[in-house]
Amino acid sequence: MSKHLKNIGVVSLLTIVSRVLGLMRDQLAAAIFGASLLMSAFYTAFRLPNLFRRLLGEGSLTAAFLPTLQGELHERGRPGAFALLNQVTSWLTVATGTVVLVAMLLLGHSRLLTGQAEKWYLAADLTVLLFPYLVFICLAAAFNATLNVFQRFTEPALSPIWLNLSMILTLGGAGLHWAKTPMGEIHWLCAGVLVGGFLQMAVPAGVLIKEGWRPRIDFALAPRVREIAVLMAPGLFGTAIYQVNIYVVNLLAYQINDSAATLLFLANRVMELPIGVFAIAVSTVVYPVIARHAVEGRFAAMAEDYRKGVRLILMINVPAAAGLALLSQPIVRLLFRHGQFTAADAHTMAVLLVLFVIGMPFFSVVNLTVRAFYSVKDTTTPVKVAVIDFTVNLVLSLVLMRWLGAAGLVLASTTAIIVQTLLLTRALTRRLPEMRFGPLWISLGKITVATAVMSALVGAGWFGLRQAVAGRAADLLAVLVLIPLACAVYGVLLWRLKIEGREELQAMLARVRPGADGAAP
Repeated sequence: MSKHLKNIGVVSLLTIVSRVLGLMRDQLAAAIFGASLLMSAFYTAFRLPNLFRRLLGEGSLTAAFLPTLQGELHERGRPGAFALLNQVTSWLTVATGTVVLVAMLLLGHSRLLTGQAEKWYLAADLTVLLFPYLVFICLAAAFNATLNVFQRFTEPALSPIWLNLSMILTLGGAGLHWAKTPMGEIHWLCAGVLVGGFLQMAVPAGVLIKEGWRPRIDFALAPRVREIAVLMAPGLFGTAIYQVNIYVVNLLAYQINDSAATLLFLANRVMELPIGVFAIAVSTVVYPVIARHAVEGRFAAMAEDYRKGVRLILMINVPAAAGLALLSQPIVRLLFRHGQFTAADAHTMAVLLVLFVIGMPFFSVVNLTVRAFYSVKDTTTPVKVAVIDFTVNLVLSLVLMRWLGAAGLVLASTTAIIVQTLLLTRALTRRLPEMRFGPLWISLGKITVATAVMSALVGAGWFGLRQAVAGRAADLLAVLVLIPLACAVYGVLLWRLKIEGREELQAMLARVRPGADGAAP
């Protein structure tokens, strides 16, 4: 497990870099455009290629491809794995290319559908510009999944960094210097998406070539390719339900007012920071491990590693959710209250963030639980649960948005993810009794106690800061002093409570400590 912790640490570190760059990108865009119609139109447009990206790339394809590739590597070694990669990427290029051409053709003629508000035509125009990103990112997903199977996690973790850097440079550099209008600036931002997508594809491809892969077109329908297609079918439907759900909610927000879609996007991005930094890193590293256990029929070992992954996720995301909720106002003001982003925008976004973080631990666990199902090649159960999730979210969204606006959409989403977590966990235990949550209750109790003490400290500290210091200085002290102090207190409490798994962390630290075992690291 110490090796897995090391990989998780590497992925987490690179993800931190990526998330910081992503935060800088969002701060730059918010300062330039504010929570404006143009910004909301961009986020709405970018959602559509990302919807298909999840469907054809990082969603059902990766979930079906990774365990199948793991089996091919186990049976035929790297030559077989590379042959399967060529076959999958050949078909993937055709599928994504077709979707891109059809979407660009239809959306490029959106004004033939008369009688709509101009904001919808604006979103359609931007979607046409952004849609080619789909081809790049779907191929990147296949390349990154292959690298993960080869136990190479650094290059895939770098992938979003290329996108964030490209968008920052095109908007903050070329856009501000050469664009004459806000529309010109948004076009430069779209160009950054396309350049970043190309780099996301090219970098892992180059690494695979160094590993011995020789790319070629291969449309053979080998048994493994057919197996992936069969596994993808229900997974594709399940992923479609989830992604369409997200996209519909975004459209509902876009309909509410000009700023709602932007504020929802930014609040979700802040909420995803701890998820992306750690929870996704854990899932990325643990998934190939539990998939290998499943291939070998070692379900007790699979359950053990799965629970270790869940424990690590909860250890970080439960206190992170509490901290984000308590300090939502100073965090949002400090990060986004610049340029065209107004005080009213910051207040509304902070409220949305509080509602989002309620579901954060559940969302984190769902990600790994779904992968556990895919490890045993069960793609049907997540689909059934996704249908329920979609229904709950859509019905509650339509009802609550009438009275609560964007806040109603977040409450609906949070309720749906809690329901999804409970149903998936119950179904997983029925499918594999070894995967029961029971052994984690003691750990969860210790996490809850430590989080409660930490939250009391943060709440009292923030109250005191507001009485002693005014304005931005209080916000700055809350972020720079209270957050590190809260992390230290929480870590010490968990250690004193003897949280399960700390021996493995000690072993990993011992391996990297200078002079350990008489040798330098």
